[in-house]
Amino acid sequence: MGKDYYKVLGIPKGSNEEEIKKAYRRMALRFHPDKNKDANAEDKFKEVAEAYEVLSDPKKRVIYDQLGEEGLKTGGSSSSGGPAGSSYHYTFHGDPHATFASFFGGSNPFDMFFGSNRNHNRSNGFSFNHSDHINEQDPEADTDEDDPFAHFGRQFGFPAGMNGFPGEGRRRRGVQSERLGASPRQQDPPVVHELRVSLEEIFHGCTKRMKITRRRLNPDGRSMRTEDKILNIVIKRGWKEGTKITFPKEGDETPENIPADIAFVLKDRGHVHFRRDASNIIYNCKITLKEALCGCTVSIPTLDSRVIPLTCHEVIKPGTVKRLRGEGLPFPKSPSQRGDLIVEFTVRFPDRIPPQSKEIIRQHLPQS
Repeated sequence: MGKDYYKVLGIPKGSNEEEIKKAYRRMALRFHPDKNKDANAEDKFKEVAEAYEVLSDPKKRVIYDQLGEEGLKTGGSSSSGGPAGSSYHYTFHGDPHATFASFFGGSNPFDMFFGSNRNHNRSNGFSFNHSDHINEQDPEADTDEDDPFAHFGRQFGFPAGMNGFPGEGRRRRGVQSERLGASPRQQDPPVVHELRVSLEEIFHGCTKRMKITRRRLNPDGRSMRTEDKILNIVIKRGWKEGTKITFPKEGDETPENIPADIAFVLKDRGHVHFRRDASNIIYNCKITLKEALCGCTVSIPTLDSRVIPLTCHEVIKPGTVKRLRGEGLPFPKSPSQRGDLIVEFTVRFPDRIPPQSKEIIRQHLPQS
């Protein structure tokens, strides 16, 4: 079973947008690693961010409600309730601190009050005071104890509501505080995905179309929208496993960050006949003991759907290797040239031999 995002946020399935925001705000503050020193706090913080990313986006939420986490991440088609006419794949961007910063309106909104000497713990630019307290007795309580912005009104003596600070009064939920100061925008770390390809796709070359969902800034420079984009990944003939294809700045964009690069790393998919060794491919050919001793002709498949007859007149010992030149994968830097198809022989021995056959073998096989 996949993750229950509603359970992660502690809300019922029918919750509205405001309730989802309120739940994320409470849970994110509770499990933020700067406040919570439990060993699993970082994992919970990431899990809460992923749940919010899904449930706060209407398109993702519809697919999740119908297909669950697995359907959301492996692809929901129009026949199963996904976006009409295409497959939809969702992958969490992996940075819960970016989600946190976007939600609270800035990765570090406190620098104008506290310089670099303030006695706070820091992580990813967002700070918490050790005196902050989460109400563990009543996790649903809508109080200032889980609101890092509420402390500034009290500490600096601002009246309620002054310059966006709630002061001693209760802060209205769902209203973000203004950014108090702007720090230089930094680019988020690359978001790396594994892209599995078949040996046939490497042999011929191909283009993969990957659909991503990302957040983008609106023209006002503050509000954001969610949009889909198709990335065309051109895979050239002979590319090696581990080759990285990068799409610069195609990740999420917020007022505080430079979008991350999206990268795909090639990974060979298992093959029914072959395994890969750089530009060579290896085929395991199984023959009988009789064929190994008396000679045989075996049929060797190729990646371009041909069959090559390979005749062996000599005795084939276990581990014997034969090489078909130029029948492997194209060289990445010179696709007109190809590696080799290496044939490794495995000899199948019989489980038993009749006594009369043993005597014949004993008489005719050499002693050494």
